Amino acid sequence: MENNVKINRLVDHTLLKPEATRDQVKKLCEEAVTYDFFSVCLNPFYVPYAAKLLYGTNVQVCTVIGFPLGANATETKVFETKKAIADGATEIDMVINIGALKNREYDIVESDIKAVVDAAGKHLVKVIFETCLLSDEEKIKACELSAKAGAKFVKTSTGFSTGGATIADVKLMKANIPAHMEVKASGGVRNLAAAIDFMESGATRLGTSSGVAIMNGLESEGKY
Repeated sequence: MENNVKINRLVDHTLLKPEATRDQVKKLCEEAVTYDFFSVCLNPFYVPYAAKLLYGTNVQVCTVIGFPLGANATETKVFETKKAIADGATEIDMVINIGALKNREYDIVESDIKAVVDAAGKHLVKVIFETCLLSDEEKIKACELSAKAGAKFVKTSTGFSTGGATIADVKLMKANIPAHMEVKASGGVRNLAAAIDFMESGATRLGTSSGVAIMNGLESEGKY
């Protein structure tokens, strides 16, 4: 299918379940190579293993920072980021400080993001909002703060809260970031039709564990 040629390079093939095993990570990496996905997205523990498996391929290694709550100290997020990059991560998906955003402690939110961006150096940073917990006003403010802090992407969800990506959120986020920034839809992108809908709504990256199902036009029962 023609759409698949475009969609496969938008997929961050994701495995973030706490019970994930080394065999499952190996399978994820093999699938990512087979389908030429943009990246695999894994918890930091598996970054060195994935980086070794994917060495010499076209697939990037993405990991998550301050995951899944975002309430870690900034210093912890910075350490996680530096360690992940040293271990072979090439992209960083960090969770915003959701409580600070709701407190309207905007300086804290911005400095938290900027510290991770600075720690990541040349490596791309995506900021996870957890949109299901935010009002539209808070989502717009998070877009503004992410842009000011120098992040490259804004991302909808962790997949671990009360809801995932929605078309409305992707459109809202796309409308409230500068032209040089992009949107990642994550959580609930389970089939080809949904992937196309998110792409057409402005998402340029899709975080999903259903990449193989998407490429085969199948419905997946996976949660994330």
